[in-house]
Amino acid sequence: MALVGTIAVSPARAAFRELRGRLAVRLSLIVIALFAVMALGAPLLTRLSGWSPGEFDKSAVDPYLGGQPIGPLGGISAEHWLGVEPVTGRDLFARTVHGAQVSLLIALTATAIVVIAGTAAGIAAGYFGGRVDAVLSRLMDLTMSFPSLIFMIAMMSVAKDVNRILLMTAVIGLFGWPGVARIVRGQTLSLKHREYVDAARVGGSGPWRILTRDILPGVSGPVIAYTTLIIPGMIATEAALSYLGVGVRPPTPSWGQMIAESVAFYDTDPMYFIIPSSCLFLTVLAFTLLGDALRDVLDPRSGRQ
Repeated sequence: MALVGTIAVSPARAAFRELRGRLAVRLSLIVIALFAVMALGAPLLTRLSGWSPGEFDKSAVDPYLGGQPIGPLGGISAEHWLGVEPVTGRDLFARTVHGAQVSLLIALTATAIVVIAGTAAGIAAGYFGGRVDAVLSRLMDLTMSFPSLIFMIAMMSVAKDVNRILLMTAVIGLFGWPGVARIVRGQTLSLKHREYVDAARVGGSGPWRILTRDILPGVSGPVIAYTTLIIPGMIATEAALSYLGVGVRPPTPSWGQMIAESVAFYDTDPMYFIIPSSCLFLTVLAFTLLGDALRDVLDPRSGRQ
């Protein structure tokens, strides 16, 4: 228990107070909350703006200037809040908020798969040891040594008539779990011989009860910290695949896809490039800063305890 004055404070409350006192954490949470609301409320926000992500507005672009947006800053106006795409005239605000929905859905779902699979494999390998540990450890080594990016590109290229969002989530999650599993395995090896675990074993508790009641709470801190650190990587991976043209297909919007399409117009309409790039940068930065702070507070190996 930590002491504040003469009052004992629980470790969880002390950690919360330490996180709350960091300016970077507060700003990160604001940014994450903003994009989460944007993603969840994308249909409502597009109705308020009056434009759907696939709707064309030819009156917003100049056909005599190669389809450049009419007006300053890429056509930003009361009608188009973030401007329009060159040539097509599609509303950038509508495509940005729906792109947030797609990018965050893929990243968060893939992260959930990675964390659940990695935690289960790591706990099993560390607690049971022997053949179970050997098999799972070799599977971790095999997965981590595989050229994951090349495999992702190949899989996304050959898969034609499938749900692209579901396939991207599964493929990204397939190669992410060994990192979590290694961390959890190491933590489990250090916890399974603790006195309270031995006492539970002597008291007749079965493996399942020990794993869920004693081991899992002990590894939850590092897992939570690592989870917030891998979310930015998942977002960047989705954006990279979409940028390379093997991710989400048009007309479904994605930040990576928008950045790829804006490259051809970066010198004549820089706002088309800046808007999705800024969204991607701010989201990745916010999750990274939050993950660093959580790791410092929750990971017992960080030296805080």
